[in-house]
Amino acid sequence: MQNRILALGLLLAGVAAWPARADELSIPTATADREQAAPAVVLPTRGATQAAVVKTYGQPTKRYPAVGGASPVQPPITRWDYPGFSVFFENAHVVDAVVPGRPAQIFHADQLKTTAN
Repeated sequence: MQNRILALGLLLAGVAAWPARADELSIPTATADREQAAPAVVLPTRGATQAAVVKTYGQPTKRYPAVGGASPVQPPITRWDYPGFSVFFENAHVVDAVVPGRPAQIFHADQLKTTAN
């Protein structure tokens, strides 16, 4: 009986010594370095027209030709680059504006991604 208890104790001690594994949750954070490197930019809002973007921000440094547009299900998407951000248009209206290298804002916990160790 004592041998079984001793064997069980050794087995449990060995299992406890195994390294633990867990998923790691990556949460983007604003660091002082990133905030200094990329000051806050007021981006065009969704639904704004191309004319309103030009009036507010001036001419873009680069305009890309429209992609898509073959059907109503795939409307033409255009990209304009400005110093520090890019604007995406569907037809003539803003659908998104992004700052390259800056993670998208998280609105819900389901948007968080896990990474395995």
